[in-house]
Amino acid sequence: MTANELRSKYIEFFKSKNHVEISGKSVIPENDPTVLFTTAGMHPLVPYLMGEPHPAGNRLTDYQKCIRTGDIDSVGDTSHLTCFEMLGNWSLGDYFKDESIRWSYEFLTNSKWLGIDPSRLSVTVFAGEDGIPRDDVSANIWKELGIPSERIHFLPREDNWWGPAGETGPCGPDTEIFYDTGDPSKPEDFKQGCSKGRYIEIWNNVFMQYNKDTEGNYNKLERQCVDTGMGIERTVAMLQGKKSVYETEVFQPMIKKVEELTGATYGTNSEKDCSIRIICDHIRAATFIIGDPKGVLPSNVGAGYVLRRLIRRAVRHGRKLGLDKAFLGDIAEVVIANFAIAYPELEEKKDFILTELLREENKFLETLKKGEAEFDKLLPNLMRNPQKVIPGRVAFRLYDTFGFPIEITQELAAEKGFSVDVEGFKEAEKKHQELSRTQSAGTFKGGLADHSEITTRYHTATHLLQQALVQVLGDHVGQKGSNITAERLRFDFTHGAPMTKEEIQKVEDIVNEQITRDLPVTMEVIDIEDAQKAGGIALFGEKYEQKVKVYSVGDFSKEVCGGPHVEHTGLIGKFKIQKEQSSSAGVRRIRAVLE
Repeated sequence: MTANELRSKYIEFFKSKNHVEISGKSVIPENDPTVLFTTAGMHPLVPYLMGEPHPAGNRLTDYQKCIRTGDIDSVGDTSHLTCFEMLGNWSLGDYFKDESIRWSYEFLTNSKWLGIDPSRLSVTVFAGEDGIPRDDVSANIWKELGIPSERIHFLPREDNWWGPAGETGPCGPDTEIFYDTGDPSKPEDFKQGCSKGRYIEIWNNVFMQYNKDTEGNYNKLERQCVDTGMGIERTVAMLQGKKSVYETEVFQPMIKKVEELTGATYGTNSEKDCSIRIICDHIRAATFIIGDPKGVLPSNVGAGYVLRRLIRRAVRHGRKLGLDKAFLGDIAEVVIANFAIAYPELEEKKDFILTELLREENKFLETLKKGEAEFDKLLPNLMRNPQKVIPGRVAFRLYDTFGFPIEITQELAAEKGFSVDVEGFKEAEKKHQELSRTQSAGTFKGGLADHSEITTRYHTATHLLQQALVQVLGDHVGQKGSNITAERLRFDFTHGAPMTKEEIQKVEDIVNEQITRDLPVTMEVIDIEDAQKAGGIALFGEKYEQKVKVYSVGDFSKEVCGGPHVEHTGLIGKFKIQKEQSSSAGVRRIRAVLE
């Protein structure tokens, strides 16, 4: 079964169980400064899992492209990915454990769907902790379905508990489903989440049945929700009997293109195989990020910095395979061809993706030249070191200031008879990361799960800002990104030139005029076609939803949006634009505060 077939079957199955297919969302989270990327299928649905009604109803299903960069340095082995797809189904206060578990089992084992041998399935359930009883309800359902007790494993909170997203909020136990690969070369002992063992996790069903309060108590929720997730790449590899996701059709066309470009043969050299896997994973991720409806471009901050790091790491590994010229576009074209069925925006933005990849690739190749020149400047001082060791702090400065990878520093050092203090480099990098995390912790407050009064005011202000920009600059203005904290809003929009002082002042005046008018903010759920006809500015990725929420701010603006919003604009406060600047080519950025 291919990834495309699995994706279709999953959606078909849950639609047969009265779920509504909704659109997967952007890989750039909307108004959530707590993370840089959408990291799971449930991420865009957090407001609805927390109680906000969804316009499509209480039973939902979708597929979602996700980016996780926490393990970026582990990518290159046979299992880690920065970019992956998740299948999901949700119950928002409708069905609960019984239906969720039984449907998961039916989809996995019924010959009409995946047809997996039930004897190869094991499950985990919550063992009980902090006064919360163990999840015997889920365990008994599994037993009724025929899973024997020895394949039902009770595990603690760290393994089988979800949430809350913040200090307080909805949370609950989960049950996870594992497939026994039967690989005799791997340990037989069942270890949850152990990718080195025989058992591969393929599905996770989360049961949000508690609310953690400020006192740390877990209170039963009146409205209980189900949130599930299945990884496409991992499940396809399992269904095809492959030992690695890289052996499936998800990655093989990319791998063959790298082989064609480099002359290397995948599967014959572990070091080269590692480089090939890094190139394929990173360029797939970069293509998804740039080609996203809210796509960001390489930069030195936030998601743009992660994108830049992915691209540069791919270029570096291309050099290790002998590729000294631009090649990323060749790999990206394969990605676009393979995934345009599921994500048509990739084909629509093909030229843009290829242009930006080439621009960044050439920029990095230029950076490498500058780094080499800086290295040559350092040589006279370095030659005085009798041990002929380049200090780690020097290697890290080359990396941090000039984007010069440690591996290339090592290559150049070896040519001059030097070695590099790699441990010292790692220590300098670790200190830098700790500092960055400390700074981020102070910078990013609020977020999607927050929905506090101040972030709600800022969110409504972005609606006024967008409409004011359209009035002042023209209909070409479209939202390219929004980031809200408890201290400010940041809004990216399409516009080809810096705004004049007069334009900035005019936009600010229009927004404050609407606040002074104290306009009512109303919401209605209507068909998306009707919303578009009525002039509602649609946000990103609403390709499947029949019903959408449309928020109207008096007679001033109308927008398809998930919320949250104030009830009338007089609650927003005085709006002040602090800065207008370039975000990327053809995109401007406004930073504003409420006083």
